[in-house]
Amino acid sequence: MLETLGKLLDVEELDKNLFRSRHHVENYRKVLFGGQVLGQALMAATRTVEHRLPHSLHAYFLRPGSSELPVIYEVDPIRDGGSFTTRRVVAKQRGRAIFNMSASFQIRESGFDHQADMPCTEIPAPESLKNTQELALEAGLVSPQYDQRRYMIDFRPVDPQSYFGAETREAKCMFWLRAEGEMSDDPMEHRAALCYASDMGLLGTSLQPHDISLFDPQLMPASVDHAMWFHRDFRLDQWLLYVTDSPSAIGARGFTRGQIFTREGILVASTCQEGLIRKIKN
Repeated sequence: MLETLGKLLDVEELDKNLFRSRHHVENYRKVLFGGQVLGQALMAATRTVEHRLPHSLHAYFLRPGSSELPVIYEVDPIRDGGSFTTRRVVAKQRGRAIFNMSASFQIRESGFDHQADMPCTEIPAPESLKNTQELALEAGLVSPQYDQRRYMIDFRPVDPQSYFGAETREAKCMFWLRAEGEMSDDPMEHRAALCYASDMGLLGTSLQPHDISLFDPQLMPASVDHAMWFHRDFRLDQWLLYVTDSPSAIGARGFTRGQIFTREGILVASTCQEGLIRKIKN
């Protein structure tokens, strides 16, 4: 197992605008975790940009990636403007695109400032909650698909049943999350890492009104697209609250939104994702 999340998200420069993954984390189906491709693609794009941080990205997952092969990231330097920079990234394996992303970077500027409030102030502290690994062990879920340690994210559902449980409930969830291990002071590392972690928990929220779990063997889950906006600086080695809701599920697709707050209630990022939630036909 890798020691730090930063090492997982690091990419090797092969040539100008061409990068390759060094490490991977797999899910239990021997395919790449979508958050890894998101985080590594953003890191590759950042390597071609100077003195600007990403403020938004929009991505599509085109094909399942194999966890047994490296990923090649081709960066297209679309535009370098006075305030904004745009990059397009295509991730490939075996010469075929598995993912593409557009990311926008901006210089630091002052301007209008407001934010949504944290939805609830009476939220249990993360120290009082169990993480997903502990919850899986308590429930007797010991197969490889429930091994959460490989993700290197301490992920703690406020409602313990919302992650592995199959009971129907409102399509809203809250999770505390924090990177395990050391992280540098580079704000780009924290944004790429949050991009990686943001793929956890979203799709499961769209299943809350239905009597099935994200880990049900009769379910075929997969991220289809993912968008993210970074509002303020933060550290992922400190606790963040991930507040998610799913306003719609239709056509075997679940749509979910997320807001990410610091413990002090500062909104640092927002996400949206649509994913496949298809029941496997016997």
